[in-house]
Amino acid sequence: MPTILRIGPYRFFFFSRETGEPAHIHIEAGEKEAKIWLANIRLAMSYGFRPHEITELLALVKEHKEFLLEAWNGFFSPKS
Repeated sequence: MPTILRIGPYRFFFFSRETGEPAHIHIEAGEKEAKIWLANIRLAMSYGFRPHEITELLALVKEHKEFLLEAWNGFFSPKS
């Protein structure tokens, strides 16, 4: 599970075997985890994060969307 970005207590990552799903990012902080779709910056699921933390996560993903999509596409695109 490659770590793509760290901001404060948050670790942004994806699982290397998630080829069947649209681009998304997982975020964890301690025992909390969330999954956010990258195309439309929407929350897919969350465990343990409070509403104000979700708002912060969505803003961080929006701010870093291009970088996160490049990382996703670079990892999951077919290798020549």
